[in-house]
Amino acid sequence: MPETAGRVADAFEARIREHEDRWLSPLAVRSYETRGRLRAEDECGVRTPFQRDRDRIVHSKPFRRLKGKTQVFIDPAGDHYRTRMTHTLETTAISRVVARALPLNEHLVEAIGLGHDTGHPPFGHAGEDALDRALQERFGRRFRHNEQSLKIAERLNLTEEVRNGILTHTGELEPETLEGRIVRVVDRVAYINHDIDDAIRHGILHEEELPRDELELLGPTGARRIDTLVHDLIEVSQREGDIRQSDEVGEAMLSLRSFMFEHVYVAEHVRAEHARAHRIVQTIFDVRAERRDDPDAITEFIAGMTDRFALHFVETLE
Repeated sequence: MPETAGRVADAFEARIREHEDRWLSPLAVRSYETRGRLRAEDECGVRTPFQRDRDRIVHSKPFRRLKGKTQVFIDPAGDHYRTRMTHTLETTAISRVVARALPLNEHLVEAIGLGHDTGHPPFGHAGEDALDRALQERFGRRFRHNEQSLKIAERLNLTEEVRNGILTHTGELEPETLEGRIVRVVDRVAYINHDIDDAIRHGILHEEELPRDELELLGPTGARRIDTLVHDLIEVSQREGDIRQSDEVGEAMLSLRSFMFEHVYVAEHVRAEHARAHRIVQTIFDVRAERRDDPDAITEFIAGMTDRFALHFVETLE
């Protein structure tokens, strides 16, 4: 290794500490003040702990498999539907914008955003519901994709702050850091708007059916709505010293989310897709349970599947 590389590495941590003290908000997590990892290890000389977490996620198999897991529709015929991968990238990109503006630790936000859905099973929330029901009925256990994502983060030996943000991006527990709270809000900002786009592309929703009052406030297009939501989140959070939306904009977003549940996520149009997802997951589950696999092994096997692999697996049983 060239001698200059050693000099850069020797000075890297001090340079980052100085930069963060000068640039970041007092409320931001400092990269070298992390609460650490489950298993002690030497840190990298030219990456902060959170940058290293980001790279571990990106190079992991669970992350790569996200490209084969769809959001709402099972293996749709078309190249432009969102996948769990594109959702992850959209969530992470928007979250970084918010973190940079406040300014909070952008690298921590990035790692949480990239890792938050790595434990999601195939077939979107229908697949998650099917796996949860199967585990309850057979073993008296529950399945939550955020908890599965945490298990992956633990195997990758990610920092405590990243693990906490991944676990609490959904569910009852609130993130311990402001960076984690950004991802929690932006996750919804991203999926509500891109799922509208996909539902219109699929033909189960038409633009004129979207609620007028919410669109007048948030914007007529996905890009405008995201812009409105992001600006509101940044301005209110800066004023409040916490990650918050204004009452008006936050209520409009939740109203739009409720509209999507009623007209898309659990609507009659997609019930056949959901029933298909349930049948596939239940079939795979039953095959593994009859082999006397333990519930952890069954969960890992199904949660790690892509949509197409699950479909192919069931076809081989016929």
